[in-house]
Amino acid sequence: MVVGIIIGASIFVQPSAITSSVPSIAGVLAVWSAAGALTLIGSLVVAELSSAWPRTGGVYVFLRDAWSPAVGFLWGWAMFWTMHTGIIAAIAMVFARYLGTFIPLGDSGTRLAAMGAVIVLSAVNYRGVGPGAAVQTWLTIVKVLAIVAIVALALLVGTHASQPTAVPVPTAAVSPGAFFAALVAGLFAFGGWHMVSYAAEETVDPVRTIPKALLIGTLLVTALYVAVNAAYLHVLPLSTVATSTAVAADFANATLGGSGREIMSAVVVLSTLGAINGVILAGPRVYLAMARDGLLFQWTAAVHPVYRTPHRAIVLQAIWACVLLGTGSYRMLFTRVVYTEWIFFGLMAASLFVLRRRVGYTPAYRMWGFPVLPALFVVSTVAIVMNQVISQPIESVTGLALVVSGLPVYFLWARRGHPTSHTEIAS
Repeated sequence: MVVGIIIGASIFVQPSAITSSVPSIAGVLAVWSAAGALTLIGSLVVAELSSAWPRTGGVYVFLRDAWSPAVGFLWGWAMFWTMHTGIIAAIAMVFARYLGTFIPLGDSGTRLAAMGAVIVLSAVNYRGVGPGAAVQTWLTIVKVLAIVAIVALALLVGTHASQPTAVPVPTAAVSPGAFFAALVAGLFAFGGWHMVSYAAEETVDPVRTIPKALLIGTLLVTALYVAVNAAYLHVLPLSTVATSTAVAADFANATLGGSGREIMSAVVVLSTLGAINGVILAGPRVYLAMARDGLLFQWTAAVHPVYRTPHRAIVLQAIWACVLLGTGSYRMLFTRVVYTEWIFFGLMAASLFVLRRRVGYTPAYRMWGFPVLPALFVVSTVAIVMNQVISQPIESVTGLALVVSGLPVYFLWARRGHPTSHTEIAS
C-alpha cells in the first residue's frame, strides 16, 4: 500500500518541474533525496502513533486523541470533500488521458473512463479487503518493475542517446527559494505515505506491521525515485528534462524508438490504477471511524455482513468522486486545499512533544531522532504552508476557509450525536 499509493503518475511528469527550478544533476538528486528524507521523518511519526493507537482511521484517530475531536473532524471533513476524493478524481483523469493514447475518447469519453475506473475499483474494494489488497499488490509489482526497467534501459543506452542539439539550461547558482519550490514539488510526488494507517484494524499485527511498512515502503520509493531521475538525466539532456511535459515518454522515445510513447502510456495507465485503488481502499476507513464517533451519519459505520468492508462509506466516496469528475470542480478544490494537509502533518509531529509527557501514552515503537527530527518536520511543514500562502494568497486563504468551514458542522454533530461504543460496533 505504501509503495503503490505513493507511486502514481507524478514521477513520470514531476521531474520537469524540479529540474527547471534546480537545473543541475546534483541539485535534482539532492531535492529528491531531501523530499524522501522528509517523507521518512513523517513516516516515523505515523509509525509511532500507529503503534500507540492501532485503530481504524489512522491520522483522524491520531489528531482526535492527541489534540481534539474537532481537529480530527476537520481532517476527515477536508478529506471527504476535497483532499481524498479530489486526489481520486485527479489521478483517475490522468489514467483516462493516458488511456486515450490507445482509444480515442474525447472530453466526455475521458470523464466517463475516469468515472469507470473509480466505480470498478470501488466495486473491487466493496467485495473485501482481500480482493482490494490483491489488486494493489499486483499493480504495485508492475509499476516497480517498470521503474527498474527504466533504470536498466538508461544503463544500456548510455549518456544523452538523443537530442544532442538541445538548448543548454542556465547553470546559475540555485537560490534557496528555488530549491524550496522544487522540494515542495518533490513532496507532492511522495503524497499518500500516511494512508496505510487508515486500515489498522484490518492489518495483521498492526503494531509491528504498519511501522515496518512505512519505513520499508518510504525508503524503497525514495531509492526508486532517485534512481529513475538519474536514469532520465543519464539519457536526456538537462534542458530536455527541464522543459518536457512528459519526461517519461521522451525517455521512452529516446531509448525504444517510435513505440516508446505507447509503452510508457501503458505503464502510466497501470501505475495510476494502482494509486487509485490504494486511495479508494484507505479513505472509507476514516469515514467509518468518524461515524463510530457520532460525527457522521450512523449508517456510514455499517460493515458489510459478508464482505466485512465499510461498504456504505466506499459507495459514498465513489459517488462524490464521480460528481467531482463530472463537474470538473476537483481541479479548483484539490489544488486549493491540498497544501492544508501539511498543517495536519505538522500537528501530528508536534503532538509527540505533548504525548510523550502524557500518562498512559505507551507506544510499542518510539521514533528515533526525537526531538530533533520531529522538530525539523514541524519547521518544514510551517515553511511549506507559508510558501503556499505567500505565492498564492487568494487560493490559499480560500482553501483554508473551505477546511475551517467544517467547524460549525462539527459543533452541530457533536451536539446532536453520541459516539458509538466499540463494543456495540463489535457486537
